[in-house]
Amino acid sequence: MDMKLHHYAYEDLAIGLEFPLGPKDVTAEEIIAFAREFDPQPFHLDEAAGKASVLGGLAASGWHTVSMLMRMMCDAYITGSTSQGAPGVDFVKWKRPVLAGDTLAGRTKVLDRRVSRSKPDLGFVTVHHELFNQNGESVCEAQHMGMFLLRDPQHKAEEAPR
Repeated sequence: MDMKLHHYAYEDLAIGLEFPLGPKDVTAEEIIAFAREFDPQPFHLDEAAGKASVLGGLAASGWHTVSMLMRMMCDAYITGSTSQGAPGVDFVKWKRPVLAGDTLAGRTKVLDRRVSRSKPDLGFVTVHHELFNQNGESVCEAQHMGMFLLRDPQHKAEEAPR
């Protein structure tokens, strides 16, 4: 892998660093397309069914919301990094419906990090994400650990104080 192509390596992801996410306009067409393919519940497919539900309108699937979060993360920092994926997700919270016409924006914050004991060229970075709608209401919160290559594994990155 050519490290010159990647702006963010493990060493750059300091505790407290924040990345802005979005904005992302959510359309009825994309909500319906995602639902047809992956979550064909009526309130994700039809405006009237959405209004008749507790969601209050044509609502994106929670999995669609997480997919939009992933895209925003890629645009903000992941595709310009040494990311090696993630071993899982600590939690996802869908805090309120994402409706057609909403505009999502938010932030990712680095919470913790450590260099792998078994792979000294790899670091684990814990990040927390939160998305808000255009009214400033929290719609989704998630946290996970990502894996990033060190820029210079020969000079082990100094760990930030805890």
